[in-house]
Amino acid sequence: MKHNSLFLVIGFLFLIQVTSSLGQNKKLDRIAFGSCNRQDAPQPLWKPILADHPDLWVWMGDNIYGDSPIMDTLRAKYGRQNAHVEYQLLKESTPIIGIWDDHDYGINDGGKNYAQKKASRDLMFDFLSVPLDASERKREGGYAAYTYGEGNQQVKVILLDGRYFRDTLERIDRIYQINPTGQILGDAQWKWLENELKTSTARVNFIVSGIQILPTEHAYEKWANFPQEREKLLNLLSNSGVQNPILLSGDRHIAEIMKLVDSRFPKGIYEVTSSGLTHTWSGIAEEKNSLRISELIAKLNYGLASFDWNLNQLTLEIKGNEGIVLASQLIPLTTNQ
Repeated sequence: MKHNSLFLVIGFLFLIQVTSSLGQNKKLDRIAFGSCNRQDAPQPLWKPILADHPDLWVWMGDNIYGDSPIMDTLRAKYGRQNAHVEYQLLKESTPIIGIWDDHDYGINDGGKNYAQKKASRDLMFDFLSVPLDASERKREGGYAAYTYGEGNQQVKVILLDGRYFRDTLERIDRIYQINPTGQILGDAQWKWLENELKTSTARVNFIVSGIQILPTEHAYEKWANFPQEREKLLNLLSNSGVQNPILLSGDRHIAEIMKLVDSRFPKGIYEVTSSGLTHTWSGIAEEKNSLRISELIAKLNYGLASFDWNLNQLTLEIKGNEGIVLASQLIPLTTNQ
């Protein structure tokens, strides 16, 4: 009997550990998020992130700089990040989820033809403590969705995999070319995403992408390099009836807040790019983006989404060293688009 009781206790503790790692059904008041994190560089932003006491941390890609087809190399780099003292404190206090971009995928600008994508995907899941029996591990790709809270305070986070299924993107004279018929998500992920949106009961729905979704004017990686995919995503968000969609992205080594207003989104749809946990643009520059409603920020940064459920509003912030607010946007939460 003593042995049986011991096994029950161990099983219960394991269940608690798995549940806490995902944080499902927990009400969210603050979500912190970021991208572009060199595991071998100084990481000064974990202190202000911890001071914000987020209820969830979301990795948005380039979570390490693996850049290698050798899985032992990627594994060692993930291990170095996991050993960072302040990141360990975050892991102990906060559920962590995320998706990759190219550098943690294993190859710069990589897509569906990367030979090590399945092995690399499994390493990412290990880094994120995704349970071995999770549904994400039983399919191709690294995409996932998590729902938190209940009733009028429910939040859904949809993590899109923009690497595993992505068609070729050419670069000529440092400018990424348009692939007018190419795919980013692939058929299976599109079908999954449509179902996740149409069945969502969440008051707020975050859609997370490693690369930017709304911008069309810069010459770097973005959804607009696959215009058919970008339009398909925006049309799906509009037609699904999903409440309060918010776009989050990384990759660019800058931060900015954007807003698109058109016939599909008469009240506007927002995107926050937070990129540069350890490094950003080395020089001061400007970049045209007619959808930008904040300053272009080239300082170390992370994002914070804070809910005021009593006032039915969401504040999106870009924050920097010592928690200084670099940009902010207040969004009223509606019951429909």
